Amino acid sequence: MTIAKILRNKGSDVIGVGPSEELGAVARTLVRHRLGAVLVRDEAGTVLGIVSERDIVRALAEEDGVLDGQTAGDVMTRKLFTVSPDTPITRALEMITDRRVRHLPVMENGKLCGIVSIGDLVKARIEEAVTEAAALRDYVTAS
Repeated sequence: MTIAKILRNKGSDVIGVGPSEELGAVARTLVRHRLGAVLVRDEAGTVLGIVSERDIVRALAEEDGVLDGQTAGDVMTRKLFTVSPDTPITRALEMITDRRVRHLPVMENGKLCGIVSIGDLVKARIEEAVTEAAALRDYVTAS
């Protein structure tokens, strides 16, 4: 199973914020859409980075609980790890584990196609394992 299948089920809409968006507004966006991270994009739609709940908490800790004036561009993670639609789910899970991230933007030919989270990947892998187990059970009982 590949990332493309997850996007077919989940959709390819990606919530984003601009680099000048204040962190309070970014936090409200995360809460409103029940997300753990949002991509930071410029006006042309180019992905500049990602802001996660973890980034906001780190900023709060570093500034003694005050976020005055801090923006998405100030705290975003600039080094993104991405996958393509044809990346196998098992490979994406390896990347998330090895790189200690929770979200992977999906890119194809330099264009953003969607984003997958660790939850999306685990759910898909469980569905795949259940399907495989059922097929094996059917094979064994049919013999």
